[in-house]
Amino acid sequence: MNILLIGSGGREHALAYAIAKSPLTSRLYAAPGNAGVAQEAELVALDVADHAAVIAFCKEKAIDFVVVGPEGPLVEGIVDDLAAAGIKAFGPSKAAAQLEGSKGFTKDLCAEASIPTAAYGRFADKEKALAYLRQQGAPIVVKADGLAAGKGVVVAMTLAEAEAAVNACFDGSFGAAGAEVVIEEFLTGEEASFFVLSDGKTALPLVAAQDHKRAFDGDEGPNTGGMGAYTPAPVASDAVIARTMEEIILPTIETLAKRGTPFKGVLFAGLMIGESGPKLIEYNTRFGDPECQVITLRLKEDLLPLLIATAEGTLDQHTATWSDDVALTVVMAAKGYPGAYEKNTEIKGLEAAGKVEGVKIFHAGTKADGGRILATGGRVLNVTATGKTVAEARERAYKAVDLIDWPEGFCRRDIAWRAL
Repeated sequence: MNILLIGSGGREHALAYAIAKSPLTSRLYAAPGNAGVAQEAELVALDVADHAAVIAFCKEKAIDFVVVGPEGPLVEGIVDDLAAAGIKAFGPSKAAAQLEGSKGFTKDLCAEASIPTAAYGRFADKEKALAYLRQQGAPIVVKADGLAAGKGVVVAMTLAEAEAAVNACFDGSFGAAGAEVVIEEFLTGEEASFFVLSDGKTALPLVAAQDHKRAFDGDEGPNTGGMGAYTPAPVASDAVIARTMEEIILPTIETLAKRGTPFKGVLFAGLMIGESGPKLIEYNTRFGDPECQVITLRLKEDLLPLLIATAEGTLDQHTATWSDDVALTVVMAAKGYPGAYEKNTEIKGLEAAGKVEGVKIFHAGTKADGGRILATGGRVLNVTATGKTVAEARERAYKAVDLIDWPEGFCRRDIAWRAL
């Protein structure tokens, strides 16, 4: 098959790595990709926001299947437009992608389907939002309703912090994403990311991972898109996963199917696992980043037939089995991230780092400049390792990190601290 992969992050490098290995793959293109994706696929300078251009490329290159990595194009309806042009794609429709595109949409669905989640209020008016905040008190969680690249959520420990977050949303800090605000009860427990493939009828559970959202060691500092992850996550026991399927995932899939907007793609449930069991924090409608990097390394099956079955509605004929190894990834980010950071700094030592046993380096924000690799994003590299134990995987990953020569970068030194 000729395949087009859309996206340019670490998640897409992991997907490219998995898809390129499949015997079903004849040619793999990636738009726009990055320096790491270029090792697995042919890069294409397509504007993925221009759906007509994507369709024209697919027709020109006889593309059989499109895999959409990031949330933006999904929420903009790229899968619907490809389907209308007769092109098969992996990912939900625009209507189903609202699970990620609007936090308020998801909260209302939870209310309708009695899915356990934090109590909430939904506001399009700043004064009403502030009044609700003062009534509830802190700690409390403030979320921009729309897509804000992982930065629209503030876990406010004081009322002043919460008010500042509401003001930021309504003052345009997140553009259209902040035109509406969801204010949620603060939940206690341990977070986990749980992934399921759904073809609209069948749900095939994948695995759980644990992500590290805060920028600095000890879970300090601002929220980021994710500074590291590992799988399996000890907190997501078999019993917790069984309850998550029964109380959260299946009611979601059934409710969307009943509404006539079946969910086809990967459902990423952000969970808070507390004394009363798992509760849904939020849904994403694509593979996690950096969770995808660790999940793909543990999957024993060929990933591509699973993605195709998801799109075709034949998931009931498939299973997913997993290596007993632990996979762990450390994100190397540009100093200053998630705030302002310098671009186009050179990274050296990648070859030596990649030779450490059990290590695979996924690129997130890089470009090739002749023989040099330059950092172009906030999150730049995912130094990923497998091992028999969490300790072994972690030791290998940090051994590789220490061989990378990039003075303008930083990483957390405590990934998987909860598991250890």
